[in-house]
Amino acid sequence: MAKVKYYYDSETLSYKKVEKKKGVFLKKFLFGISTFALAMVVGFVVLYNFFETPNEKALKRENEYLKLNEELHKKRIVQFEKVLEDLQERDNNIYRTFFELNPIPEEQRTAGFGGVNRYKSLEGFDNSEMIIDVTKNMDILSKQLYVQSKSLDEIVRLAENKEELLAAIPAIQPVKNEDLTRMASGFGWRTDPFLKTRKKHYGMDFTAPRGTKIYATGPGKIIRADASASGFGKHIRIDHGFGYISLYAHLSKYNVRKGQRVKRGDLIGFVGNTGRSQAPHLHYEIRKNKEKINPINFYYGNLSPKEFEAMQKAAQIEGQSLD
Repeated sequence: MAKVKYYYDSETLSYKKVEKKKGVFLKKFLFGISTFALAMVVGFVVLYNFFETPNEKALKRENEYLKLNEELHKKRIVQFEKVLEDLQERDNNIYRTFFELNPIPEEQRTAGFGGVNRYKSLEGFDNSEMIIDVTKNMDILSKQLYVQSKSLDEIVRLAENKEELLAAIPAIQPVKNEDLTRMASGFGWRTDPFLKTRKKHYGMDFTAPRGTKIYATGPGKIIRADASASGFGKHIRIDHGFGYISLYAHLSKYNVRKGQRVKRGDLIGFVGNTGRSQAPHLHYEIRKNKEKINPINFYYGNLSPKEFEAMQKAAQIEGQSLD
């Protein structure tokens, strides 16, 4: 039997029975049910965010795979671009120069794609930005390769009638890489070691120990092997024909004589420190029709693209020359 509860009524100064209100139990029950349901919903949301479904795991793996592939593609594109830049440099400064062709303008090589949006079909996906970026880079690279291919086709046609010219051009490094201490100075403005002022340096300085072997960079005739030219000390000049002359200065001794004919790669002398020189090294020049030109563009005969790039960077440093 349920207990009867009373309360004191101060107005009537008497005890009155507490009457139970209808619906109180129902409200409490409904409140408990709603609280439980809310707790279930919150728990489900937490669990849903904490644990991934199989589909979500598959999508996550796919996204990670796409990102990895994007990085690999970008690295490959950078590698291709370096090789292409080397080829373009040689094309403009060597091949086209040989055949007296105008260099291909940079704007033509790097021209983009104007007009309609070529990548509209790739928009609207989760990875659209990444896909468009890689596709655009590939398109630009393909365009540059096409331009370069057409240029080389033109060079090949001209070369068919100029085999003697190609065979005569000085095309290798005069000192072997393994014999070098360092590539000290390149073509351009450098600090004169004696006057300490900026002066045009018309060749390349190869630092190597005294007595290091020096090789003819192309076939030709020895037109000078003496020490009578100001500043050069003991030096050699080779006439390769077609207006090309190579010069090797500051030698310690000769291995050829004036009037002798040599082939590319023949030993012609040894590194020294004669003439206006601060330390043992070879000063090397190339002249075309009496004009001094940058030798950096004439090492395509024995340097890999990686070695050529390293030499370019070293040659561009504006330090002090050794003569």
